Amino acid sequence: MAGGHVTSAVEHRFVEVNGIRLHIAEQGQGPLVVLLHGFPECWYSWRHQFAPLAAAGYRVVAPDQRGYGRSEQPEAVDAYSMLHLTGDVIALVHALGEEQAVVIGHDWGAPVAWNTALLRPDVVRGVVGLSVPPIPRGPVAPLQHLRGVLGDGFYQQYFQEPGVADAELARDPRITFRSILTGASGDSPHTDPPRPWVVPDGASLLDTMEDPRELPPWLTDDDVRVFVREFAEHGERAFTGGLNWYRNIDRNWELLAPFQGRTIDVPSLYVAGDRDLVRGFPGIDELLPVLPAVAPGLRDSITLEGCGHWTQQERPEEVNAALLDFLAQLPPAKG
Repeated sequence: MAGGHVTSAVEHRFVEVNGIRLHIAEQGQGPLVVLLHGFPECWYSWRHQFAPLAAAGYRVVAPDQRGYGRSEQPEAVDAYSMLHLTGDVIALVHALGEEQAVVIGHDWGAPVAWNTALLRPDVVRGVVGLSVPPIPRGPVAPLQHLRGVLGDGFYQQYFQEPGVADAELARDPRITFRSILTGASGDSPHTDPPRPWVVPDGASLLDTMEDPRELPPWLTDDDVRVFVREFAEHGERAFTGGLNWYRNIDRNWELLAPFQGRTIDVPSLYVAGDRDLVRGFPGIDELLPVLPAVAPGLRDSITLEGCGHWTQQERPEEVNAALLDFLAQLPPAKG
């Protein structure tokens, strides 16, 4: 375990990386651990991880990734490619005065974490993916493949048309967060069994996940208020930055062609709930048993029973225990 230096609270500031301003939340001193959120989230998704990791002697930094929360939101759709996103992580590590970091990602943050480890194993000394496993590059563009299997209603397909999901999600962010966070959780009937999020023909996105009368035990009205407040400054474009990540899915497939077949060799960990909608994606069942071929440094693959998509928010104690165990086993950081 690392040393025991802890700052008293989570601190907030802005850091300039690759010509854009990122908001970061940080706590603790010691080896750097970078926490990458997913969609539609922000630094606050890691609220349960800051204090335990900082208390164990780590410097914990959670950015709002580009396009999210208080961070800058570039206009151009193609400014959100995987090369931009992994580039932000590398630039952030260096801007924080560090040579190396452990990178932990959830949902969209997981592919960013996995790809940062794939592309820059010299900087990433360990990688953890929550919810989304490392998915090897396939022979055809992903959206083309998924359209064939799941149709045009698959949510990633639905997100492609600029302005449509943007307006729907921004109309009432409180309902958006309540619906999505509850609807994809292990407490929802929609996740038993887990299945991909598909919008029926003629329906809207939030029709598929109605505003719940009661929030699940792990989510409070105060939590929802924080998410709404963090997204407020982008107004009608509150969700556009995050949606633009989806609009680069096939572009990422093109850009990552040179790395076809490359494995993730740094020490790694995968944690997901058995009621996570990602578990219902085509091909995931076949992928999970062969993860060591994709990530030869895999230390463990942990399944949390009854847990839905919001891994570290739904099951903070189990996730924190797994993270601390993984971190404690890593060799010392350089620098």
